[in-house]
Amino acid sequence: MRMFRPFTFAAALTITASLAATSARQASQASPDNPKLAQYKKDAAADIDGLREFTQQMVDQVFSFGELGFQEIETSRYLTGILKKNGFTVQEGLAGIPTAWMASWGSGKPIIALGSDIDCIPQASQKPGVAYHDPIIEGAPGHGEGHNSGVPLNITAALAVKKIMEREHLPGTIRLWPGVAEELLGSKAYFVRAGAFKDVDAALFAHVASNFGVNWGDATNSGLVSVEYTFKGESAHAAGAPWRGRSALDAVELMDVGWNFRREHLRLQQRSHYVIPNGGDQPNVVPPNATVWYYFRETDYPHIKELWEIGDQMARGASLMTNTTFTTRVLGSAWPEHLNKTLSEAAFENIKAVGLPQWSDADETLAKGLQRELKAPERGLVKQIAPLRGRESIPDEEKRGGGSDDIGDVSWNVPTITLRYPANIPAGPGHNWADAISMATPIAHKGTTAGAKAQAMTLLDLVMRPELVEQAWDYFTTVQTKTTKYVPLMRPEDKPAIWLNEQTMAKYRPEMKKYYYDPTKYKTYLEQLGIKYPTVRTATTSADK
Repeated sequence: MRMFRPFTFAAALTITASLAATSARQASQASPDNPKLAQYKKDAAADIDGLREFTQQMVDQVFSFGELGFQEIETSRYLTGILKKNGFTVQEGLAGIPTAWMASWGSGKPIIALGSDIDCIPQASQKPGVAYHDPIIEGAPGHGEGHNSGVPLNITAALAVKKIMEREHLPGTIRLWPGVAEELLGSKAYFVRAGAFKDVDAALFAHVASNFGVNWGDATNSGLVSVEYTFKGESAHAAGAPWRGRSALDAVELMDVGWNFRREHLRLQQRSHYVIPNGGDQPNVVPPNATVWYYFRETDYPHIKELWEIGDQMARGASLMTNTTFTTRVLGSAWPEHLNKTLSEAAFENIKAVGLPQWSDADETLAKGLQRELKAPERGLVKQIAPLRGRESIPDEEKRGGGSDDIGDVSWNVPTITLRYPANIPAGPGHNWADAISMATPIAHKGTTAGAKAQAMTLLDLVMRPELVEQAWDYFTTVQTKTTKYVPLMRPEDKPAIWLNEQTMAKYRPEMKKYYYDPTKYKTYLEQLGIKYPTVRTATTSADK
């Protein structure tokens, strides 16, 4: 067994001449009219190249934790530990959420906040580098959205820029924060309410993708409110005296039936879905309580509120029909996002300068193997950067629903962009084991390093070009928020749903701990798991794999 020490910032690898030349070219392309800024970008890119092993270890470590929303205990402990060791002060328990934090270094303006999500997906456990379903632990959660890579990207970028700011005595403050429970839309609105962004000049968010890019302006995705309805009735012997019972489960089912009939008459833009977390205890007991959990998605605040009210009406009707009562609580919310034009244009220049990673034959084999498994076109990994797109306003008739991200709440309070970086394989269905396959492999390692370069370069743009911050706020004030003002979807009495996923993680965490990545013994998580990269289905591969 080979022995490896965990990589630290101080132990950065020696940069080869070819990497230094590449970094110089990237920097000069991104800042042609500012030689000093171009040199800083060159230095940052070179440092990030030298931190590739450090970045890889962070990506692999967080992948191995695989923690669900609000239960990112190991993940936050690990990431804040790295930041503390590198001179950041860390405020923990942000907005009353135990796994949330805000790390800060530097002083003065500008204040730039780097964010990315850290939670994972239920039942998405998957061996990395294996192009078919092969869970590490059957039924356990896993990083089927790739959220294990974003904060490592931001830490790498921040450390490279911090080094330059210290050397050149540059003013400015770098902050880092995690998107806790993003899959539950559970934290960012509370961060806003707690004032986490009240003095921030710009927010640079990062989210995993299969391509490299940014967009600006209005979005075609949805906002939402996440609402739990709990009905209360009366128990009775379901065979001996059912007439003495009042079934809370009947109320849940009637609400769901009513909602499903109503769908036909709702706008095409809406998306709504539900699960029943509590349907009773056992069949011979009339359920005295039952719960249904809804996501109501729409394209803007008024329509989300309207959809929510329809849901409340359905609950009232179900309650009347079953002689039960009900209560509601908000478990999460997200505004539709609007991303900043000025910041996106600056970031896109840096993305073009960095360029896509150089994919190996092994990377392409894994990608095509997964695409074949999913019966998708076998195109491999992306070869061309996504173009910059944006419109100040998109007509409602062009919006047809889609996913939600509570970065939207941040985007309506401070100029914000989302950097999409190429760490995943095209064709995954999303929120699925297939989207975890690349996330502790060279594909994710390369894509995260490329993303860190672009993020660092944009951060340097904001530190060195105060006019960029002014222009970003001008767009925010005179265009984005000219007629639309942010009103939280959550109510004053709503609090973060920090109890969610406790039982699931308590069930799986003891077994998952056996598979935590140990960088003192293994260079990569693939090596620790004994996975040959890439592993794809062959004629002899078991059909149930």
